[in-house]
Amino acid sequence: MTMIIRSRFLVNFWIIALVVSALVSLSIPRPLSSTSATYDVVITNARIVDGTGNPWSRADIGIKEGVITRIGKINLSDATKVIDAKDQIVAPGFIDVHAHVEGIYTQPEAENFVRMGVTTLITGNCGFSQTGVAGFLGRTKETQLGINLGTLVAHGSVRQQVLGLENRAPTQEEQAKMEAIVEQAMKDGAFGLSSGLIYVPGTYAQTSEIVSLAKVVKRYGGIYATHMRSEGNDVVEAINESIKIGEEAQIPVEISHFKISSKLLWGKNQTTLDLVRNARKKGLQVTVDQYVYTASSTSLDTMLPSWALEGGREEAKKRLGDLVTKEKIIKEMKDSLKKSKFKDYEYAIVANYPANKDFNGKNIKQLAKLVREKDNLDAQIEQIFEMYTAGGSGMVFHKMNEADVQAFLKEQFTMIAADSSTQRIGNGVPHPRGYGNNARVLGRYVRELKLLSLEDAVRKMTSLPAQTFNIRNRGLVREGYFADLVIFDEKTIADKATFENPHQYAEGLSFVLVNGEAVFADSKMSGKRSGQALRGVGASSL
Repeated sequence: MTMIIRSRFLVNFWIIALVVSALVSLSIPRPLSSTSATYDVVITNARIVDGTGNPWSRADIGIKEGVITRIGKINLSDATKVIDAKDQIVAPGFIDVHAHVEGIYTQPEAENFVRMGVTTLITGNCGFSQTGVAGFLGRTKETQLGINLGTLVAHGSVRQQVLGLENRAPTQEEQAKMEAIVEQAMKDGAFGLSSGLIYVPGTYAQTSEIVSLAKVVKRYGGIYATHMRSEGNDVVEAINESIKIGEEAQIPVEISHFKISSKLLWGKNQTTLDLVRNARKKGLQVTVDQYVYTASSTSLDTMLPSWALEGGREEAKKRLGDLVTKEKIIKEMKDSLKKSKFKDYEYAIVANYPANKDFNGKNIKQLAKLVREKDNLDAQIEQIFEMYTAGGSGMVFHKMNEADVQAFLKEQFTMIAADSSTQRIGNGVPHPRGYGNNARVLGRYVRELKLLSLEDAVRKMTSLPAQTFNIRNRGLVREGYFADLVIFDEKTIADKATFENPHQYAEGLSFVLVNGEAVFADSKMSGKRSGQALRGVGASSL
């Protein structure tokens, strides 16, 4: 009995001693450092729009090692750095799932995107990508990026690698080669498959060819993102084809830059939206993305019939040199214009024409008058041919209707995406969407027109794209999520870029954090690059 009492006494003694020691230790002041502080960064005085669509709420946000570790009341002395949000909105960093930034390593800051709040980009859209996904994403180890980067693997690039620019169906062996390239890309981290079915060589593919590749992507948890076969006169048929591919491959479908680019069909937005709604009611996951402008931007090459482009530019030039074939091309171009209810090519403006930069910013009708001293339709078509044979041009096409843009924007399954590359100030006269798309949504369509609530607009830029593309632990202001955050004043945020003067950054943002680092601080670029290469779930699932 005596031994038991002594043992209990010794145990209690050591417990008391440990407690006293811990209390003494806690009472000793410690110097604040990035290693000893509870948080690397605390954002205070924030109104949080968390990305779910819920109303904003007030809280502090604590960040440690690039991750949000606490949302609530925080003792600011526990932070190495404090950012005072000054009662501005703090939201998840915007996720743009439709980018064309294969050349991002030459402009790794991605300043035009960062300055409108974008922290994550998905490239490889419209059927064009790097097919070596491992190498493409691996370059981030050598060249750090200012934003997070993921990619799709593109049907057009894969097809060209196997078939070149031939206008025919693949053989079984060629189809197997394409499927093997896609499978390897998915294993290396691609988020899915993209197609560009108005572009050579994607336009030469039958539906079944896309379905077979989409089935490979399905096995790795990917998505099918498509620039459809038509966004104009045949848009309904093109949407149905996109849905058919999703149904046959049993894969989620994302329709890129949803629009109607034919005057004949302006106002038919409910017809096109109903196709998506009905597919969703049947259980197929279909979403769309959109930029909020009434003009698109793509290559001048698309103004010619795709059959005329088979084999590349040199072969197409030979066709234009044959009078009979040339007349056939001209007739098809005129018929397409007439069917779309456009009288000529005045809607087509040169964005970047390397052969003559003086053409930039002028429309085809103006150029025909300038170069040929007449601006009738025949002169305009000849001007298009001349520019094509000289190497082609980037173009801006004013072919859309504002009422349609607004109808698409209001739909719950619509995401916001700029369809842009990284931009260099002063280079050409590009589409303003690359500088202002996200800010335009928040300034014009939320604040001015009240078409959307602030919370829903943010959802369309954050959690919806993250959910759709299965981008893990991003898109929400939530504990355990990566600290990709944007701070902006909802009263002043606005796009400044215009079609006439596109090289203007958005206004109203004060901070952009990527993985906990402020790449944009106090309304200017900080010089930091903290982006990460992102990979789809298939990279580790099989």
